[in-house]
Amino acid sequence: MCEPYSKEKTIEMRKKHIGPSCKVFFSKDPIKIVCAKGQYMFDERGERYLDCINNVAHVGHSHPEVTKAAVRQMELLNTNSRFLHDNLVQYAESLTATFPEKLSVCYFVNSGSEANDLALRLARQYSGHYDVITLDHAYHGHVTSLIDISPYKFQQLGKEAKKEYVHVAPSPDTYRGKYREDHPDPGAAYADDVNEIIKEAHKNNRKIAAFIAESMQSCGGQIIPPPGYFQKVAEYVHKAGGVFIADEVQVGFGRVGKHFWSFQLQGEDFVPDIVTMGKPIGNGHPLSCVVTTREIAEAFGATGLEYFNTFGGNPVSCAIGLAVLDVIKKEDLQGNAINVGNYLVELLQEQKEKHQMIGDIRGVGLFVGVDLVKDRLLRTPATAEAQHIIYKLKEKRILLSADGPHRNVLKFKPPMCFTKEDAKMVVDAIDELLTGKFIQKANKPDIQIHNTIPLTLRSLILFIVEITDTGSPSATSFE
Repeated sequence: MCEPYSKEKTIEMRKKHIGPSCKVFFSKDPIKIVCAKGQYMFDERGERYLDCINNVAHVGHSHPEVTKAAVRQMELLNTNSRFLHDNLVQYAESLTATFPEKLSVCYFVNSGSEANDLALRLARQYSGHYDVITLDHAYHGHVTSLIDISPYKFQQLGKEAKKEYVHVAPSPDTYRGKYREDHPDPGAAYADDVNEIIKEAHKNNRKIAAFIAESMQSCGGQIIPPPGYFQKVAEYVHKAGGVFIADEVQVGFGRVGKHFWSFQLQGEDFVPDIVTMGKPIGNGHPLSCVVTTREIAEAFGATGLEYFNTFGGNPVSCAIGLAVLDVIKKEDLQGNAINVGNYLVELLQEQKEKHQMIGDIRGVGLFVGVDLVKDRLLRTPATAEAQHIIYKLKEKRILLSADGPHRNVLKFKPPMCFTKEDAKMVVDAIDELLTGKFIQKANKPDIQIHNTIPLTLRSLILFIVEITDTGSPSATSFE
């Protein structure tokens, strides 16, 4: 495929003109992608990669119906939402139809970060409070207000980085967390921890504006909250005068299959006060939204301060949003998420029986995590091994990522057109790597790690070797 620059020239120019904190994946040998279609991406040589991680291209890369909708509207008009236009109200009506009735008011913005930042403003204005409860390992966006409530980010800056108005609750992880699968009611136990945080805040004369959580934690390691957790948390937060914000930026729009929104996994008796969305909403086009109740929206408007967003809700973005909703329905992508997701989990469970390194498999629909461990009893994270797997998969033209607090969870969140054949291809490749005892790499004869060295030290040595060989493991995270 003809490109203006060679890959080497592109790397050179990126280093010259792009900020050094903007990392690339697979830093030792980054991939130059020039086009994509469905669940496949192609590099400058025409090599095809299976995309297992791109939850942004939700209905498939370069979907023709989405592209046509964008072009048609762009040829007619693109302007701001201060002018009347049917696309805005039609999209708002179609989007809110997917929610419980009380979630009926939209604010359209341009990114998940913008949506979450606006959600905090809504919560603070409505409650009259300021403090926020967030989950450990959570990530909610890159703007300052969201870095402050994202332990996944601010914990990298040291203990002093946590602001006094931010309160961190334990991640409701029933595999590696405080309350595990053998607990009689982990949902209630984790919610009680949130209640204790509220009580402690009140002792210090602080008031809670909001509890915010991803409906399923992604960067936190594909964590699915236990039943009843959100209901109890909402009860405690409402009693304290705050609101519940469900962050669906990574996991919404039918990814879980059986429901359109991941928070609905908790049951019909749970409805958040504010829902934020982004990434998949525009299939790669910069579009996002905050949906809330009429009561919260009116409290926000009561300040007299106009809310205006130059590009939020423009006719082209709304046309694209409508097309995405239409494709999800017409192609039954929720049904596909159920069928292919169940098949993927079945294949992975077979591998768990075969390979001791697979400690846990958790997921719903096309949102699946594989927790790799060195020891199933101790559940020691297999960080270096996870990093090695994703680099070896890249060599096989399969793109997968690893994340979680220990970077040891293989993350599946592919485009929703992912097939059973794709699932089998990836799992077969993982099986081949695990069967090959890949950690004792034949191409590194100078590295001799004897069994007499303690397991933790051996792992550290291998991790250092892997970083040296492949570049920073953090560059494999897809936020």
